Amino acid sequence: MKSHPLSKSDSNDILESIALQWKIDVPRLKTLVKYEIDDETAMITGEGFMAIKSGETYLPFLSETSLLEKFPKILVDAGAIKFVCNGANIMRPGIKKYDNFEKDQIICVAEETHNKFLAIGKSLISSEEMANITKGEVVKNLHYISDKYWESAKTIKK
Repeated sequence: MKSHPLSKSDSNDILESIALQWKIDVPRLKTLVKYEIDDETAMITGEGFMAIKSGETYLPFLSETSLLEKFPKILVDAGAIKFVCNGANIMRPGIKKYDNFEKDQIICVAEETHNKFLAIGKSLISSEEMANITKGEVVKNLHYISDKYWESAKTIKK
């Protein structure tokens, strides 16, 4: 995996893009390092910060719990855990509790018993629409425990 430090200007541009996409306050970091996973994806790391760049989309990394707490969250039941951790999209029947969110917003998926994060996804509908349905996909699963990003992060020294 190739890595290279980003200039201060590039770091600022990336953090600005992330803040616009995520609609939350992103930590101000002086230097970031980019680890290229393949032609389309990279890990962006800084002091106490890790994100995934997939195409033009930035995703928070699952181990960054303090960052994930800033995003809307969906809690799923125990029956959904195995499927979510294998990359399945999040379906309405498995959702037990949820925060308010808009369509196409980054959503964190956690299990209801221990409140541990399982996946990061993008909402396919708003929470308002979800309240009126009992079946169907609600969140597209983009990053989950043991996926290629998770495994790649194991080789990165923080």
